[in-house]
Amino acid sequence: MSIDPLSSSLRIASSGLESQSARLRVVSENIANAQSTGSYAGADPYRRKTITFEDALDRASGDNLVAVKSVGEDETPFNIQHMPGNPAADANGDVKLPNVNLLFEMADMGEANRSYEANLQVVKQTRKMITDTIDLMRS
Repeated sequence: MSIDPLSSSLRIASSGLESQSARLRVVSENIANAQSTGSYAGADPYRRKTITFEDALDRASGDNLVAVKSVGEDETPFNIQHMPGNPAADANGDVKLPNVNLLFEMADMGEANRSYEANLQVVKQTRKMITDTIDLMRS
C-alpha cells in the first residue's frame, strides 16, 4: 500500500483518465464508421469495436489501477438493407451495414465522458490539496 495517499490518488485517477480516453477513442471510431460499407460487392463493412478493462496492480506503490486489457470486435451480425444501386450490394441487391447502434454508442460516450470528468476532478482536488499543504508548510 502506498505511503503517500495523495500520490496514490493521482496515480489511480491518471489510470482512469487514460482508460476512459481510450474508451472515447473506440466509441468515436465506431460513430465515425457507423455508415461505412464494404469496398466491393458483398464485402463486409466496418465491424464495431469493443474495449475491455482490467485491474492492474502497480507493484511499486501497491495501488490498484485500471488499464485497457484489449480492444476487440463485436461479433453481432451486420445489418442488411436492400439497396440495389449501392456499389457494395451483393447479387440480390443487399448491402451489409456496420453492426453499430448509434444510440448505444452515444450512451456509451456519455458514460465515458462522465467517468473521465470524475477522474479529472480527483486530479484537480488532489493537486489543490498538495498546493494547500505546501502553502501551510511555508507559513
